[in-house]
Amino acid sequence: MPIQSRKTRQKDAIRAAFINADRPLSPDETLSYAQKEVEGISIATVYRNIGSLVEDKWLTPVEIPGESTRYEVAGKEHHHHFHCNECGKVFEMQGCGVPVKPKLPRGFRVTGHEFFLYGVCADCK
Repeated sequence: MPIQSRKTRQKDAIRAAFINADRPLSPDETLSYAQKEVEGISIATVYRNIGSLVEDKWLTPVEIPGESTRYEVAGKEHHHHFHCNECGKVFEMQGCGVPVKPKLPRGFRVTGHEFFLYGVCADCK
């Protein structure tokens, strides 16, 4: 029974990391947050639990061109992201203020889009 309890505590700490950060996290960032709750949690445990949470559709991957994948809580409305060039953190931007009217070839139809902003966050400014 204690082993099950430990696994639950680890997964709970990982979920809490995403909820408390309220932004996309890398596995390393997730580990830093989770270690505050569960001493001795490993990066392998974080990767395993992130995989499980993605499979359960609780987390969704955030792909960043030229960077490692971050993850965020799934089920949010369509939104975009800001990547700080200084600290490397990724932040969510509310909604979609991007006017999308691409000139597509005849017969083509847009089904989605990606938009990423880069700059310096308030903490690094």
